[in-house]
Amino acid sequence: MRLTSTSFHNGQPMPAEFAAGDTAGFAPNRNPQLAWSEAPAGTRSFALLCIDPDVPTVAATVGRSDCTVPRDQPRGDFTHWAMADIPADVQAIAAGSCSDGFSVKGKTAPAGPAGARQGLNDFTGWFAGNPDMAGQYLGYDGPYPPFNDERVHRYFFRVFALDVAQLDLPTPFTAADVLRAMHGHVLAEAALHGTYTLNPALA
Repeated sequence: MRLTSTSFHNGQPMPAEFAAGDTAGFAPNRNPQLAWSEAPAGTRSFALLCIDPDVPTVAATVGRSDCTVPRDQPRGDFTHWAMADIPADVQAIAAGSCSDGFSVKGKTAPAGPAGARQGLNDFTGWFAGNPDMAGQYLGYDGPYPPFNDERVHRYFFRVFALDVAQLDLPTPFTAADVLRAMHGHVLAEAALHGTYTLNPALA
């Protein structure tokens, strides 16, 4: 199984068009184009995740002009996209077809392939304590790493071919729910990643 994108090259920087934030604030936040092929026989649906494994774990260091987030600070995962029940006959997602702009308080009904379900991304938790931003952030919301981070962030897009048409998921669901529900149902997986930074010293 193969996963490709015309929006960025594997392992290379993602254009700001596909990010939630840039140096001026919110960015266009369009989802990148993705296409997958060579799914195995018996595939009944696909699941899609986008996760950044380079997120700082010490919140007090984030977004400060008087210090940087050290490169060697322990890092955690941040989900930018979780989608399940993508029909087996869908093998591509066009750029901007699932997200085109940043919605304060989150998208209430993000677009996507017919029949697919969009889960929560981790901006839900990130903005939970901010009354101006808090909400359920469903679907794709792209990169917005701290401008003072010494590490370039990586964004891993993973597509899973599954032997079931629908996953047993709560409403709303998270990437962790998808990973649990598809255990034992994965026929194949394909992945690629892009990078993104707002640190001018690393750009």
